[in-house]
Amino acid sequence: MTRVLALWLTFLLLPVAASAAPEPNLWPRWQAFDANSTVMVDHSAWADFLGRYLVTEHPSGVNRMRYAAVTSEGKKALDGYLDRLQGTAVSTLNRQEQKAYWINLYNALTVRAILDHYPVKSIRDIDISPGWFSSGPWDARLLTIEGVQLSLNDIEHRILRPIWQDNRVHYAVNCASLGCPNLRAQPFTADNLEEILNQAARDYVNHPRGMRVEGDKAILSSIYDWFQVDFGGNEEGVRQHLLKYAGSDRAEYLKPGKVHFSYDYDWALNE
Repeated sequence: MTRVLALWLTFLLLPVAASAAPEPNLWPRWQAFDANSTVMVDHSAWADFLGRYLVTEHPSGVNRMRYAAVTSEGKKALDGYLDRLQGTAVSTLNRQEQKAYWINLYNALTVRAILDHYPVKSIRDIDISPGWFSSGPWDARLLTIEGVQLSLNDIEHRILRPIWQDNRVHYAVNCASLGCPNLRAQPFTADNLEEILNQAARDYVNHPRGMRVEGDKAILSSIYDWFQVDFGGNEEGVRQHLLKYAGSDRAEYLKPGKVHFSYDYDWALNE
């Protein structure tokens, strides 16, 4: 009976594991935009918060958030920024302004989720998502935009990924973990998007958490496994993507047949 129960539980958990990385699933409600709009969203409060609490010179090369140092005034400033974003008519912005808006919103909301439950060792310890086998805050409806309640997963997988179909988004949205691409020191804007996205891709691919070589094995971030559909749909597509941003030392190992891929990810808090 115990063995049967164990097999049954294993069967139940299989779909959960498969859903750990949602597919892009367009939410048509958020496709509206105004190509002629010149409205610029003010992200200065987010810039001030990052300048005060984000450590960008850590020896590991991983930007760290000083969660324990955030004061009540700092929390109020972050809440005020998120309130202003919630009051923004995002559907009336142009496409580049929208893209920057959603990325900054995702990152600021993630930081607030950590602060609301701090101290935690990992964002996965914040079990506020609905569902028996859920972990983390990603499916919880945490804010309201244009009268619609949204979760972090909605922003990433139903808006950013399917609308822009830009795999560099994975280097922009930050999950508050050591294995994640860095939380950038400056907010994204319509003017700096391309520059920062390209730099973020280069930074991650050329850092050990993005790719490191051990013998005949290239250990890649699990991002390239979870979201392989965004990187060509197979390991050859991942290899070509990495070659686009890799320095000469890594590019040497990315030649066909040189190494085989395995995947790893560190969920510890980026503290």
